[in-house]
Amino acid sequence: MQVKVCGMRDEQNIKKLESLPVNLMGFIFYEKSPRYVGYQNGVALKAGISKVGVFVNASLDFVLSKVESFGLDFVQLHGNENIFYCHALKQNGIKVIKAFSVDEHFSFTNTEAYQYFCDYFLFDTKGKNPGGNGYAFDWDLLKKYKGTTPFLLSGGIDVAAAVSIKAIQHDRLKGVDINSKFEIEPGFKDIEKIKNFIHDLRS
Repeated sequence: MQVKVCGMRDEQNIKKLESLPVNLMGFIFYEKSPRYVGYQNGVALKAGISKVGVFVNASLDFVLSKVESFGLDFVQLHGNENIFYCHALKQNGIKVIKAFSVDEHFSFTNTEAYQYFCDYFLFDTKGKNPGGNGYAFDWDLLKKYKGTTPFLLSGGIDVAAAVSIKAIQHDRLKGVDINSKFEIEPGFKDIEKIKNFIHDLRS
């Protein structure tokens, strides 16, 4: 089970997080987010941790510039980006995570057109914000996903959710994306909480 920690910004906090067995670290390039990284020019992570840039309806040129300057391994799309946008990123050798906002009205058939252009899907809770709404959707809805693209689960995941996540029976569930429930303040994570969560998730 892979673990992605999103919304990182503080250099010292990032270094402490590196000591944990996380797989991906997310950096948000959406100005309206309280976790917006601003105009930093990249951060070096130890080998084995992938850098993910999170974007919302950004221009392709902007995304490509951040991939280069920040050294991103993945681009995560949280807006209305279409398959042609995803295809253009893939043609530039970029790994793509496409987020979908899920509620009881969501149709997982909406993901089908994207399966050829994305390395992962991310299923998040539908809310007022493109992401980071801080609460979970009904995970029983995941049973309706019949696609082949692996996915990450997001939305309101906290320490106590580890047991419920392990109980999900879906062969395409490959990891989790955690954020606000593990924060001391926006962009600054509680390392001990994350350590305990990873232990519970993988034990």
